[in-house]
Amino acid sequence: MSRTQKRIPVRSHVHLTTQDLTKGYEAGPVVDGISLKVSAGNRLGVIGENGRGKTTLLRLLAEDLVPDQGTVTRHGSLSLVQQEMPFHEDETVGDLLSEALRESRQALSELDSAAEPFDEQRYEKALAHAEDIEAWDAERRAGIALKALDADHDRSTKLGQLSVGQRYRVRLACLLAERADVLLLDEPTNHLDAAALSFLTERLQQHHGVVVLVSHDRTLLDDVCTQLLDLDPAPDGEVHLHGGGYRAFKEAKRAARQRWEQRFAQEEAEHGELAEKVERAQSRLKDAWRPPKGAFKHKRSTRAANKMRNVARRLEELDDQRVDAPPPPLRFAPPDLEASGDLLHATPLEVPGRLNLTEPISLSAGEKLLITGQNGAGKSTLLNVLAGLITPATGTVHHVGKVALLAQESTFENEDATAAQLCSRGEELGLLSGKDLARPVGRLSTGQRRRLGLAILLSSGPHVLLLDEPTNHLSIALVDELTDALHRTKAAVAVATHDRQMRTDFGTWRTVTLNSPSRSHESSVASK
Repeated sequence: MSRTQKRIPVRSHVHLTTQDLTKGYEAGPVVDGISLKVSAGNRLGVIGENGRGKTTLLRLLAEDLVPDQGTVTRHGSLSLVQQEMPFHEDETVGDLLSEALRESRQALSELDSAAEPFDEQRYEKALAHAEDIEAWDAERRAGIALKALDADHDRSTKLGQLSVGQRYRVRLACLLAERADVLLLDEPTNHLDAAALSFLTERLQQHHGVVVLVSHDRTLLDDVCTQLLDLDPAPDGEVHLHGGGYRAFKEAKRAARQRWEQRFAQEEAEHGELAEKVERAQSRLKDAWRPPKGAFKHKRSTRAANKMRNVARRLEELDDQRVDAPPPPLRFAPPDLEASGDLLHATPLEVPGRLNLTEPISLSAGEKLLITGQNGAGKSTLLNVLAGLITPATGTVHHVGKVALLAQESTFENEDATAAQLCSRGEELGLLSGKDLARPVGRLSTGQRRRLGLAILLSSGPHVLLLDEPTNHLSIALVDELTDALHRTKAAVAVATHDRQMRTDFGTWRTVTLNSPSRSHESSVASK
């Protein structure tokens, strides 16, 4: 459904405003002087390279962080879903659901209390509140969201027993059931399959209040967002709002970067020319230079000084107006992975309750495989079996050469080690700056940690790349570069992804489609 197909009622009082919002850490400011207003009916996408402060901005908007300066003003209730959801070991799915439905249940309880004995003023107030938050529909909304996001677990299930993705989907379903006025979402599509993505897209399009989301999902940005906030550097040092969706933004950003580079080059050339003129004029004065004899002899002695002052004034004006040099963006420079011959072969595989692959899989050098299927179909399990990390109950896997797996989430045993200690090639590969390589892993952003995980994997020189949701937490620019690199590499590649644009980009690859073992004992291998 497009943005124009349905007219969404909005609440005019709802808005989110920031004024000169600033937050920094030991490496410097990551959110620097942001002023904006997002009104009801607007859906703002926040984009930028990893480490630009996208998650920090969301936490500031949620008042989960205290800014160094500036203010946040919010009218309306708020819900925040972070990339990594903190939880207590004893918490259950039911606990999360009860918290999400608490306001609606309290509103209905207050309405009942005001009705018996009847208190007209109290009842009217309670009724208005219950209608405003659609309290009668909250339980139904929660049930629909849990099923649609494949998160309808038994209410007594402890959160610690669920995977990261399962916990995320439960929390996301609860957020959608809450019907808060202001929704803040950090990478909401990371753990969603195609059906769940469609459900989320529709709910966000229909939201009555404010949506602010951080996402690398280019399709979601195009389908949902009315504006994009770009946190990457601009010539004037300010952040900028853009309309027109991600595709239009990408072209505008490319053109703006080109103009910035051209202007900087022109100003550098002019600055050099003027500086040379000043230097020559100063040298002539020191040598007691005089212009050739002729008319206006009484002015000859002042011409050189006046000319030097005019050039120096122009040089000073240029210095005041010059743009800063465009910061060199990180450019992914993948290593040349050499591989030849048959590299991997797997017979039909079964991991009870998790995977049932009925057809063999083989990969040779340069071959590419796309693994698809709903959540729970066994995509991650299959990759772990192919990597030798899980032993199947039936079937065998044989590989030649080195196999490397990029898991859905990048974790590190030593959070105190610097990124450079774990991978010295991070800067060479264009994945991390020298500044970030010097920082402890525990102080890197989620996206930077993901970049580090990718750098470690590529530095090992694998012949077979197994990538599980490789776009998780990466910037859009890097996703585009990674997509191109995977097309070109001589290594064998198997990718499991729900990213709609990446699946489109890999549409010519051989495809394995898995069905959930709990729903069907069939899996199919198809060629496209």
